[in-house]
Amino acid sequence: MISVVVSARSSVVRAGLESVVRSSSSLELAGALDWALINSAEFEADVLLLDAGDTPPDGFRVLAEEVTERVVLLLDSSDSALVGAALRAGIRGVLSREATSEEIESAIQAVHAGLVVITAGSLAELLPELRQAVEALTAPLSDRELEVLNLIAEGQSNKLIAHSLGISEHTVKTHVASILQKLGAGSRTEAVSQAIRRGLVML
Repeated sequence: MISVVVSARSSVVRAGLESVVRSSSSLELAGALDWALINSAEFEADVLLLDAGDTPPDGFRVLAEEVTERVVLLLDSSDSALVGAALRAGIRGVLSREATSEEIESAIQAVHAGLVVITAGSLAELLPELRQAVEALTAPLSDRELEVLNLIAEGQSNKLIAHSLGISEHTVKTHVASILQKLGAGSRTEAVSQAIRRGLVML
């Protein structure tokens, strides 16, 4: 059972969110949080379900810092700038205010499991930002380097990568060194983290 605290500027909206949580067999309503105290209150729950109201983009950063990433945020998902600001602030779940009860429940479960949730429409809007992140590399990764990078992300050693790609272990080491340099990473783990953030690797 996932415990959920809800918050919204409007009492009507808050009541609606409470109803969504109560109607689910996998969620438990742990209470409602006063909007005025959202940035200072401690809440004893697994996830905070929050209607963003007219929160400015810089408010998402403060929100994420105070309540960590365990937030499912409802906002106007047609505004890609707001969605992007929320994600960059560290908020893991961003849904449209028009989301169904089932979509909200699924988002809460996903965020509780450590996943990131956004609507398909928002993803399409944010793809240009992902492309810009890739283009920001000092030099683009070659097709072979991308193959090596994906195998690194799978946890394969240089020896296994060499066997998988039919190349020498020395060549793999050369590719790994180039990948680290282009991503500005000091280790294989950091390279994978950078690649995921830039959209180069999907796990």
